[in-house]
Amino acid sequence: MDITLLQPEGLVKSPAFSHVAIVPAGATTIYVGGQNGVDESGRVVSDDAAEQALRAVENARVALEAAGVGLGDVVQWTVLIQAEADLRAAYGAIAPLLAREGAPPLVTAALVAGLGVPGSLIEVSAVAAVLR
Repeated sequence: MDITLLQPEGLVKSPAFSHVAIVPAGATTIYVGGQNGVDESGRVVSDDAAEQALRAVENARVALEAAGVGLGDVVQWTVLIQAEADLRAAYGAIAPLLAREGAPPLVTAALVAGLGVPGSLIEVSAVAAVLR
């Protein structure tokens, strides 16, 4: 059995996200906690929302690779963007990295009042699944 991402009839069709992920028994699930646009020392890389967004996804990629998987194995992304940040710049910078041909992952995005890392404009987390 494969990992299946669905866009059921009756729900909006989008090339950017699916609505349902079916992960069969026996798959390995990898959870990546919230990643901000910070460098290895924990410093925010820029006050630019797009730069922070790209670094946050890069940090998630590093975490995923440490678990032996990649961006293409993500079945669900959560994207939190600080409400005063430039939403179009932040999400626009990372949207091509989150999506993929065919069956894109699930995506939850929210504007939030603030994030735990001072100066942070974005935080991403991911759930990946692979059959091993």
